Amino acid sequence: MNSECGGPRRDLTERTFAFAVQIVTLCRALDRQEPTSRILASQLLRSGTSVGANLEEAQAGQSRAGFLSKCSIACKEARETHYWLRLLAEAGVVKPERVAAVLNECNQLVAILTAIVKKVRQNAK
Repeated sequence: MNSECGGPRRDLTERTFAFAVQIVTLCRALDRQEPTSRILASQLLRSGTSVGANLEEAQAGQSRAGFLSKCSIACKEARETHYWLRLLAEAGVVKPERVAAVLNECNQLVAILTAIVKKVRQNAK
């Protein structure tokens, strides 16, 4: 199942791990702020770290369906993370430039994961 990712598959898992580290760092800073920030940080932490965790599980998938399911979940979690990052910036909880790089990476991960899911679905037909 690992070949579905195309290219070096460890690159994407390493990339999602690095993304999770960025999320953890941002959430630690948010935890030191007001209660609203801490609540939003909790949501962001859950979804942002779930992207890589689900991708890791997908790599160990025992079937195409299992691989597809975990990649789909990773994509959904990346989309949710994108939402929380945008909300933090737009609501003025963090400065937009503070989340610009992580938001950009999140957009790229969504695009990559969407492409993987589409490819696996097409190959299944």
